Amino acid sequence: MILLAFVLSFVLLLVTALHVYWGIGGVWPGRDAASCAHAVVGFRGVDEMPTPFASFAVAACLGLATLWPLALIGFFASPFPKQGLAATAMLIGLVFLGRGIAGFTPWWRRLAPQQPFARLDSSFYSPLCLLIGLGFAVLAITEFPT
Repeated sequence: MILLAFVLSFVLLLVTALHVYWGIGGVWPGRDAASCAHAVVGFRGVDEMPTPFASFAVAACLGLATLWPLALIGFFASPFPKQGLAATAMLIGLVFLGRGIAGFTPWWRRLAPQQPFARLDSSFYSPLCLLIGLGFAVLAITEFPT
């Protein structure tokens, strides 16, 4: 479970860094703000990236989630009881699983049909969310104190 915790934290750290990059005006994987929004936001009619505040808010949440697996395995001291860490890890996992599942529904595709987002979402973003969610769920179950 130690390896799983570190892999989860590393992947989330990369995703956090991407959101910080977008918050400071980065446009990858696009060529400009509009093409980046079409690749990473995907909602109908959205031609601009979210505000820096929104990007940094998501980065802050992801940054906190990055620490959770490491706290759960006891890599560093935490003021929270292990039961609380495990229960919260399960909630984080459910959020990621929900986002991953949503990406494969017709409802989501109608909500976010913009290309290349729709293609990237079904081939990369949603599967990644499912894997992250599954990782959190497995970690929460196996690390829950008995």
